[in-house]
Order: sequence, then C-alpha cells, then structure tokens
Amino acid sequence: MTDAPPPQGDYVPAARHGRFVFTAGMTSRMRGKATLLGTIGDDLDEYERRRAVRIAAQNAADAVTSMLEPGETVTALMRLTVYLACAKEFTRHSVLADEASSCLRERWSDAAVGARTAIGVSSLPGGQPVEVELVAIASE
Repeated sequence: MTDAPPPQGDYVPAARHGRFVFTAGMTSRMRGKATLLGTIGDDLDEYERRRAVRIAAQNAADAVTSMLEPGETVTALMRLTVYLACAKEFTRHSVLADEASSCLRERWSDAAVGARTAIGVSSLPGGQPVEVELVAIASE
C-alpha cells in the first residue's frame, strides 16, 4: 500500500465511499516539501511545468492507492481535474493536463482514461504551480 502525501491543513488526502475514492487537491510537494514554486508562463520553463504536473499527479495517485484494500486496484478514473497557476497569456492548459493523463496511464493503463478538466487560476496554495485531484473507482 502506498502512503498518501501528508495533508497541508485540516483535511484528509483521500476519502472513500463504496468503490469511489476522492482525493483532495494534490500539489507538487515531495515528502511535504515544495519542489517547484511559481507561475506557469512567467516563472517556470517547459521541463519544470511538466515535472510539477507529474509530481502532483503522482501524489494524487498515491492518495487514491492509500485507500485501496490489499488486492484491489483502480478499475476506472472518473474525473481528473488539473488546476494551473498561470499567467494570463498562457493558453496551453490541455497540453499540461496531457502530462497528468500520461503519468496516470503509466500507472493504471487504460483505466486511467476518464473525464478531464484543465483550469487556469491566478494562484494556488503555497505558491504551487499545479494542483491535481482525482475521482477513481476501486475494484470489487
């Protein structure tokens, strides 16, 4: 079983109801420490943007996995939401969201293909550039 990233406030990293697992928004922290800070389109180059998205997606996947019972797996990803703290001129939201989709597909194969939303915002908690949240279904 994978450990969920530690919460940065008064919440749990993931919650489960039946087969549904819902994550909190996960940023690109590693072991609770910020890895990259800044605004997409202003402060981060392409490599840093993609790295931040992948770390956030991995953290969200770890939160889901932490809610699985032994022998269970993810059978479907129902919703992937990618929030990007970005400059007003930045318009490649879907390209960065594709990085999250790719990361999740590497982990869960075709089960990781679900509905997706990419949203540009002016800021995210702690100056993080990315926040990812998931809704997944665990196997029976």
